[in-house]
Amino acid sequence: MVEGDGVLRHEYVHDGFVAAQGMRREVADAIDRHIEQYFGPVEFVYHEFGSHLVGVHVYVIAPTEARPYWTLITSGMSELPMTVPAGVSPYAEVMLCLPADWPLDAAYPGESAPDWPIAVLKQVARLPHEYGTWIGEWHSVPNGDPAENYADDVPFCGVVVTPMLRVPAAARVITAPDGAEINLLAVIPLHRDEVAAKIERGTDALIEILDRGGVTELLDPGRPSFAVVE
Repeated sequence: MVEGDGVLRHEYVHDGFVAAQGMRREVADAIDRHIEQYFGPVEFVYHEFGSHLVGVHVYVIAPTEARPYWTLITSGMSELPMTVPAGVSPYAEVMLCLPADWPLDAAYPGESAPDWPIAVLKQVARLPHEYGTWIGEWHSVPNGDPAENYADDVPFCGVVVTPMLRVPAAARVITAPDGAEINLLAVIPLHRDEVAAKIERGTDALIEILDRGGVTELLDPGRPSFAVVE
């Protein structure tokens, strides 16, 4: 994982399977209300059962006139606190958006639909609990070491975690009944040379690259790399 600039290689901190205990009902309800308020009614949920560490459920919001694309949001990453530095909320959930014509099966894994974005959300959501670390803005996560493409026909081999851009500012934080703040963060897939730019040239370079391409949390599966070879 890349936190800011450079690469941090974390060690797995658990010995074997650790069963998730389940999210407190009042926190899950707060996430549900937040999703409906800012993103729309939930079409269906990819539920997890018998989960390791945390149960990462993925809520799917169908395209609407206001948001003409699919929105996928996790609920369960915030079941446990992350190991964070002072001043950072230990709770987060992650999301991304898919084009309206993206085929989504009602079950995961699907038999025919390309469901690698769902796997990516689950991977990012579980990672801080597996490795005793945290996920925050501008952290990037390569798909393995060395990084591999998410699928044979997919050009992306990592992601960067960013603020959401297609929402009002109030949508970026979920407030639990006890006052705890849960950051809702976007996951943006990256090309190999965009991942390399982040590692070699730093966060500011990647921000410039993404701004150049107008990249947001709405995935364009056929977009080119916007990294500049120097």
